[in-house]
Amino acid sequence: MTPSPICLVDASIYIFRYYFSLPDNWSSREHGYGTGAVYGYSTFLMRLIEQTRPTHLAACYDESLGQCFRNDLYPDYKASRAHPDEALAFQLAACRRFGEILGIASFASQTHEADDLIGSLARTMRASPRPLAILTRDKDLGQLLCRPQDYLWDHGADQRSYAPDVERKLGVRPDQLVDYLALVGDSIDDIPGVPGVGPKTASALLAHFGNLDELWANRETVATLPIRGAKSLAAKLEANWEQVEISRQLAKIVDDLPLDVTLSDLTFGPVDWWAMEEFADEMGFGEGFLARARRVLEDF
Repeated sequence: MTPSPICLVDASIYIFRYYFSLPDNWSSREHGYGTGAVYGYSTFLMRLIEQTRPTHLAACYDESLGQCFRNDLYPDYKASRAHPDEALAFQLAACRRFGEILGIASFASQTHEADDLIGSLARTMRASPRPLAILTRDKDLGQLLCRPQDYLWDHGADQRSYAPDVERKLGVRPDQLVDYLALVGDSIDDIPGVPGVGPKTASALLAHFGNLDELWANRETVATLPIRGAKSLAAKLEANWEQVEISRQLAKIVDDLPLDVTLSDLTFGPVDWWAMEEFADEMGFGEGFLARARRVLEDF
């Protein structure tokens, strides 16, 4: 029998998805803010619990936008993203509160992102042979797939991606993903990369050299490779190598934060039912929400 996975939730990516996709059919009784994202995230967690019946579960939240250590390395990191206004900040806090009411271990940092918290938890949890299920829509977390039993899970699409799936999709192994992102950049996170180097070129370079260190050490041979634009590619790399090194640091997930947790700290439950009823009333969700919560969570 396959052991149940240790579920690590990239919470903020789902909260933002619901914030921008769901109408504000609900609102906070006390503050008047819309609570559509809270409703979406809450029902997402209940679907997850209903489907997987998890024994160990953690949710990681982004609270470092604009003040992450990566902004010290590169001030333009995620500069194109708007900071949460009061209404969104209220919903972000409420989503975390709901997770804690369910008995889900919650993690956040003022200096590191949710990816780094997930990476550090994953490193610790690999002491267990149980699979890690990383719930996210972010391909960058593929770099954490260093065991065959671990996978990324886009829960909304019900799509699981194991290490071979990452390689088929991007043309690089999970252990090469940081170097791949350092070359191609990432417009969503404002990681610069090398101008003119796209996914095919980056994957071809890493297929030949293995990693950035070997690429740099043997850069004089780049012009001889059977890659489109190889003759001008070496000059592009030379001109932008400092940017590549910075991009590499931006793309690499930190996995050694001192979280001081063990597997038992991620044990799911118990649900705080008194707080659940108060929360549902405050968010304007009504009895239907509570009825579903009781049905899904009655065993916890």
